[in-house]
Amino acid sequence: MSELKLLHSGKVREMYVVDDQHLLMVATDRISAFDVVFNEPIPDKGRVLTAMTVWWSEYLASVASTHLVSADPADFPEAARRPEWEGRALLVRRAEMLPLECIVRGYITGSAWKEYQESGTMHGSTLPAGLLEAQQLPEPVFTPSTKATEGHDINISYDEAVTIVGAELADAARSVSIEAYRQASQHAAQHGVIIADTKFELGIVDGEMVIADELLTPDSSRFWPAENWNPGATPVSLDKQPVRDATEATGWDKSPPPPPLSPETVTATRDRYVTAYERITGESFTEWIGQS
Repeated sequence: MSELKLLHSGKVREMYVVDDQHLLMVATDRISAFDVVFNEPIPDKGRVLTAMTVWWSEYLASVASTHLVSADPADFPEAARRPEWEGRALLVRRAEMLPLECIVRGYITGSAWKEYQESGTMHGSTLPAGLLEAQQLPEPVFTPSTKATEGHDINISYDEAVTIVGAELADAARSVSIEAYRQASQHAAQHGVIIADTKFELGIVDGEMVIADELLTPDSSRFWPAENWNPGATPVSLDKQPVRDATEATGWDKSPPPPPLSPETVTATRDRYVTAYERITGESFTEWIGQS
């Protein structure tokens, strides 16, 4: 059995070449915070990311196609049918990726909140005075950023996005991203979860714009339990927040090497990822592919 060629290894995902038209995308259990990858994996994290991506791909099919072909190992080439990849690997179509992070914000938080505090703007656009942290915005806003090969992505204005990809692609990216966010956030709200913001990666396959990479996961989105949301305070988030909190409490300077994660932090983080999946989808994570 021939081995698949490793195309790219990122902080969380590994991409393997299947053929000229297809890749295998494998989500590991690695976790990063502050752009540093920790030594301790979060059990089942990669499976949660994969399960949510598959679920949302089906739910949002009316908004846009995705590059997903299959999550079923039976559809993979033989070299991709590794037991350790079950439930964390996706067969996907190759896409010509847009050099943008397509972020949609429904609430003001994170880097947008920091910018607003400093200048009263968000990605360069003026916002009303007096907004509170975590307050809902009047309408979802498309706030792109550049894709940085090293360091942090850089927030840019919509006009700057037009300069990078052209008016037609920028408009299509904004339309797809906002509509996908609207439909996803409406669904999540019915299950007691606020999607504060999310990041889409878009690409072109056979002349069609598709959603690629992960889709509305705890790594690409801020999921807030609605019962804990209180404008003016930083909400509880169903993501890697336990890792951020625990490591910041040590006085770590956020440069490598990272401090070790305690078993309690690892367990708390896994629980938040699984909770996000189960609350939003209404499905039991134990039924997902590859459970031991």
